[in-house]
Amino acid sequence: MDWILTSLSWYVYVLLLGIIFLPLTHKILNKFSYDLGYPFSKAVSILVVSYASYVLGSAKIVPFNRMALFAIIGIFVIVNYLIYKKWKGVNMRKLATVILFEEVLFLASFLFWTFVRSQEPSIRSLEKFMDFGFMNSILRTDYFPPKDIWYTPEPINYYYFGHLTGAFLIKLTNAVPVVGYNLILATLFAQGVTQVYSIATNAITHYLPKVRRFSLTVFGVISAYIVNLGANLHTIYAFTKGYPNENPIPFWKILSNYSPTTYWYPNATRFIPFTIHEFPSYSYVVADLHGHVFDIPFILLTLAVLFSLFTNKWTWKGTVLVGFLTAVHYMTNAFDGPIYILLTMTLMFWLFKTSTKFFTSIVLLLLSFIAFSWPFSAHFAPFVSGIGVNCAPQFLLDIGRLGPFLFESGNCQSSPFWMLFVLWGFFWIAFGLFLTNHFYIKRWDKKTKSIDVFFMILFGFGIFLTLIPEFFYIKDIYPQHFRANTMFKLGYQAFTMMGIAAGVTLFRLKQSTTLVSKIMTGTLVFFTFFVTIYPFFSVPAYYGPLDRPPNLDGSSWLKNEYPEDLEIISYLNKVEGQPVILEAQGDSYTDYERISAFTGLPTVAGWWVHEWLWRGSSDIVGDRIPDVDTLYMSSDINDTYALIKKYKIKYVIISRLERQKYQNLVEEKFTKIGKLVYRSSNGFGALYQVDK
Repeated sequence: MDWILTSLSWYVYVLLLGIIFLPLTHKILNKFSYDLGYPFSKAVSILVVSYASYVLGSAKIVPFNRMALFAIIGIFVIVNYLIYKKWKGVNMRKLATVILFEEVLFLASFLFWTFVRSQEPSIRSLEKFMDFGFMNSILRTDYFPPKDIWYTPEPINYYYFGHLTGAFLIKLTNAVPVVGYNLILATLFAQGVTQVYSIATNAITHYLPKVRRFSLTVFGVISAYIVNLGANLHTIYAFTKGYPNENPIPFWKILSNYSPTTYWYPNATRFIPFTIHEFPSYSYVVADLHGHVFDIPFILLTLAVLFSLFTNKWTWKGTVLVGFLTAVHYMTNAFDGPIYILLTMTLMFWLFKTSTKFFTSIVLLLLSFIAFSWPFSAHFAPFVSGIGVNCAPQFLLDIGRLGPFLFESGNCQSSPFWMLFVLWGFFWIAFGLFLTNHFYIKRWDKKTKSIDVFFMILFGFGIFLTLIPEFFYIKDIYPQHFRANTMFKLGYQAFTMMGIAAGVTLFRLKQSTTLVSKIMTGTLVFFTFFVTIYPFFSVPAYYGPLDRPPNLDGSSWLKNEYPEDLEIISYLNKVEGQPVILEAQGDSYTDYERISAFTGLPTVAGWWVHEWLWRGSSDIVGDRIPDVDTLYMSSDINDTYALIKKYKIKYVIISRLERQKYQNLVEEKFTKIGKLVYRSSNGFGALYQVDK
């Protein structure tokens, strides 16, 4: 049962952070009267302490170490206590059962996903090396920006603030990073569940203050499930004969009996050819700790703040707060910053129209965004090269470029309506039923109307985001998949927004007892069924039967496949600072760069496509590959030593992958220009120290 003790030890830290920051959280979400916004206190604590340490570390004032983190938390203990002393009208005894239930829900969700990950905890495949490498680099960092592990000596040129929050939790809890990676994922899942629950239940109590506790809990849990475990209508293909992965067939042409073995869960995220349209449930299953996953709790916090501001009184302080949150989104997952700035502007326009307050609020929002994101932006070079126009007409193709807009020949992809319906039809139906209920079924007063309008805007804005890739795309390095990232990042946020709104829609429909309302409720429940069965396919497909002894060690796969590398990693993880290592350069999504990823030590050249994307040129890594070849295969000691000095290499790894890739590897030269400091127990791996 070691996994439970390890998980609970981690959980206690997160619990205490949430308790400490509850007063500040309630001050931010002072209209969340049902639960004081308690589920958001963990996100607020992680965000505030991480950002404070980031700013202080960027200014070279306070190093990023455990003692400094405790000192920052200590300061906020005082801040929160002072806020608590000014509490008025808060009956903690009355709210205790609500908060206790939400904490139990968090703990249950946390342990559930910890157990799921314990069935296959490997930090391997997809882009886990990148995410883990970022966190390990940050863990070795005293001051920011952190070093790029795959392009020494440059800093990371990617949106890494989310990874910094993960490193913060690992450093604070003193967890082993290969275990901490999986506990971070479980923490994010539990935050997502409880935060959506809080938004839904607080919205429902705004609608109906005296709603029954059981009913409130049911609809809160349903909303949390839809957002965090639900999917789209693609699961209808579980009732068909199936189709080739690269050639989707309309479901009505291949309908059959229930055929779960024909269903492949990733197809729900790659349904429209050459595009990506993921959602949180898929992210939790495949377990890449990318920016869009780290940003989930912060996104939900922003939506909670916007709900509170929109349905009560919008203040300039609220605008500054949203400016701060959108800056965090930008630093965590670039697209999310502009998305939530635009959503905020939409809400402000509804409230203020074209008044002076509207324009001054926009200015304040943008200035706040720029100011709070500056510590990150000061050392970051955006790699977006323009806004492409999908299927541009010939006269625009002849122009080629106009300002930020690109008109590229051959870049023309359109999504068939039936495919869009499979992806987004559940939300379209929920929106239609919500509108019907609002205008024709349920009578509303002024307060209820403002809440309805908020969710209608979420629905409408979400649909708007899903349609943008049909007309525009953000230019990156991918030729055939030129609109994939655009659809992915916009659709991810659309799913979250409309998922919350769909859960609230179920409650709104259930309020009415008319025959029409019952029919509408039945309709939405029918489509909700398809959305909610997704994890029953995805979890078993990725993790297999959940009957293996739990194991949270993300390096277990190395023990079985590359034990010599694990020994070298263990040796290097005892080395202080961030000396440069040399390991074999390999393609993205492969096992190459495993040493740099698991140690946080920078190497000469890493995953090619990733660095190409981050830095805008294939030459970035391409020009260094011959140097890596020379370092391993040249018999000329002078050439080798010159390159060692050029890249300031301290350690050279010669292990299984190096021997496989460099058939003419010359190992003995490293004994002449350095010394053997470690030889693996099986004899396959060697580590040389080459700086004297």
